[in-house]
Amino acid sequence: MTLTHYLVLSALVFALGVYAVLTRRNGVAILMGIELMLNAANINLVAFNKYTAPAAMQGQIFALVVITLAACEAAVGLALMLAVYRSVETIDVDEINLMKW
Repeated sequence: MTLTHYLVLSALVFALGVYAVLTRRNGVAILMGIELMLNAANINLVAFNKYTAPAAMQGQIFALVVITLAACEAAVGLALMLAVYRSVETIDVDEINLMKW
């Protein structure tokens, strides 16, 4: 596989993530779309590291940082969705208007 293959795969995964975030109304599905976009960034990081500096490990280290941040984001996001569900009894983002005046 060449770098172009990885970039095309990353672009497809990122596009799927953007589509999921923009079209879904379920809060958990939106979080899953964000995870797809972060994984697309990880594919780019590892692919560029492989083809530009194969002996160095910067790409893998940055990917681990992004994975850690994604896990933290998922934990906080799911906690927020649980809290919203307990108070409003829905996770449809169109029906959640707690921050509106």
